Amino acid sequence: MIKKEIGIGLLSGILVNSLGFILCVFIFSILRNLTFMSTINAAVSNDSLGSIIVLGAIPNLAVFFYFLKKEKIYRARGVLLATLIAAICIAISKFG
Repeated sequence: MIKKEIGIGLLSGILVNSLGFILCVFIFSILRNLTFMSTINAAVSNDSLGSIIVLGAIPNLAVFFYFLKKEKIYRARGVLLATLIAAICIAISKFG
């Protein structure tokens, strides 16, 4: 039961982080009049992909506090785990 709740939180955290990342790339592509993929390629070449991932992880705060308010502690832990996975991916992309 606990693993299922953490899994739901992890899945929702990864989903929200992915949607936030896509939204950030979409906004940047509109601001710079580029396509979606060219914006990602520019972020990779400028070594700023980690910054976009961080901006995409900000909505995880809302999901985390929503689960805390509804007293779904293990789901909130799953969201925290998804944010930790995003931080590890950023560290790998910066230093790896």
